[in-house]
Amino acid sequence: MKNSAINYEAIDLSSPQEIETYAHTLPGMTFQEVLDLGIVPEGVSRSYDNKKYKGRMGTLIEERFFGYKANSNQEADFNKAGVELKVTCYDVKKNGEISAGERLVLTMIPFNRPIEDSFYDSHAWEKSQKILLIYYERNKNIATYDQQIKYACLFTPPTEDLKIIEDDYKTITSYIKAGKAEELSESLTSYLGACTKGASEATMWVEQYYPPHTKAKKRAFCFKRQYMDYVLHHYVMGQATKAERIVNSVEDLETVTFEDFVLTKINQYVGKTDKELCQLLGLKYTGNKAQWSQITYSILGIKGDKAEEFEKANVSVRTVRIEENGKIRESLSLNTIKFEDLIKEDWENAWLHNYFEETRFLFVSFQKTKDGYVLRGAKFWAMPQSDIEGSLKSCWSETINTIKNGVEFDVVQQGKKTIVYNNLPGQSDNPVAHVRPHTSMRYYELKDGKIIGENPSYGDVLPNGEVMTKQSFWLNNNYIYSIVSTE
Repeated sequence: MKNSAINYEAIDLSSPQEIETYAHTLPGMTFQEVLDLGIVPEGVSRSYDNKKYKGRMGTLIEERFFGYKANSNQEADFNKAGVELKVTCYDVKKNGEISAGERLVLTMIPFNRPIEDSFYDSHAWEKSQKILLIYYERNKNIATYDQQIKYACLFTPPTEDLKIIEDDYKTITSYIKAGKAEELSESLTSYLGACTKGASEATMWVEQYYPPHTKAKKRAFCFKRQYMDYVLHHYVMGQATKAERIVNSVEDLETVTFEDFVLTKINQYVGKTDKELCQLLGLKYTGNKAQWSQITYSILGIKGDKAEEFEKANVSVRTVRIEENGKIRESLSLNTIKFEDLIKEDWENAWLHNYFEETRFLFVSFQKTKDGYVLRGAKFWAMPQSDIEGSLKSCWSETINTIKNGVEFDVVQQGKKTIVYNNLPGQSDNPVAHVRPHTSMRYYELKDGKIIGENPSYGDVLPNGEVMTKQSFWLNNNYIYSIVSTE
């Protein structure tokens, strides 16, 4: 068995280098092989196989590899070395692509006392300045102990990320100090997030320290999942990045935030038409849908459509075209719904909830005029918690209930054209979101035996056995306009 001769007692736990060198013997081992090493701290007899125990794999490595009993002390795990141990996972998708499986929780946000003003005086920095990252491949088809450890290395956020992380900390703490922690979400920040922490809806609410002392969900400082995905690929696995940086020098952010830096770059061109911008930026004018996105990235100095900071921060760049009448023609499309998966979701773990909890948007709007589309402005935006927990949740709930109870269809023949109406939430039913197909192609198999459409791949099976055209959640175009009209 690999590593059977490890002498963990000889490791100097005050030395980050020795800790990392020792950890380098982990890759290739399963958690069962770690247990088989026979390292057991005095008084430890626990099982690590309880799925309800979120940090069980980290505790296993602490106790059964490094030989010390896990505790809930505020100091770093290896306090003499200033090293925090974090065991986390990645998933392998069907196409073979590797993706970080989760955000990296650093420490709880205190709601029972004042919070530190400076990031560098905070417990969040103490827990993040030197992390021993242990990555294992999560495979839900095999037993917990059979999961294999793949990577182990020390990680410190690079200099180019620290100013953005510091600004994220200021954003989070500004909400807390204003007594508005209930309005926090991960989508408000770039790399450092404020994620919810609680076993259930009933236990996750606590009274805030700061007035007006209303209740807010328990939250923890974390590195966001998208940031950890970038860390995994480019700092742990050593892959070269295809993304380009918007900020080329740390000095560029000395007096401004990253968001202000981006908005200043874009807003210097406000008032220019898309054709003028193409000429200024050396782009060929095509007038197709991708044109306005290409203009946005080019303004930011990005040749393609991959900006490193946006990838790390999970920023979705969306260009919005406002018509001459002041309205937006198109709603904002989201992922296609899989009916079988949707009806099994609970709200806290629903894709729709997590997407808006974690995703930040950069809206860049263009106004149609007789001379073309004129750049109107740009705005970073995150969906407010009141909308996430209000109208968005209502649309999700109504969609699930309608699918479970059986979607009602009304087939109307208009000449040679067959139109199929349904009772899923429409745009007039909800101020934020609605449900409709993502494509003009359709396919139905109804309970009366009627088949509409020719290609079954455009349909999805409902719980009652009927098939309807695949559906998607959409943000309403008037809701999008209410966002961009306040730029």
